[in-house]
Amino acid sequence: MQATNHIGFISAAYALSVIVVGALIVWVALDYRIQRRRLADFELRGITRRSAAARPEATAEQAKERAQQQAKEQA
Repeated sequence: MQATNHIGFISAAYALSVIVVGALIVWVALDYRIQRRRLADFELRGITRRSAAARPEATAEQAKERAQQQAKEQA
């Protein structure tokens, strides 16, 4: 049995494997972009993820309130 007898089958199998893996990579990349856009849209609407950290605006507001309280105490 010679390997050259099966070279067509082997080449076709490798080519098909490369096509399938390439298609999966493209699919995942496109899905990633779609998901990022959806998350950005939700963020614009004010919907946040439960696992996300608190928004920086909330901590800035808290800092302003603390500064105002300290200013009142010093006055």
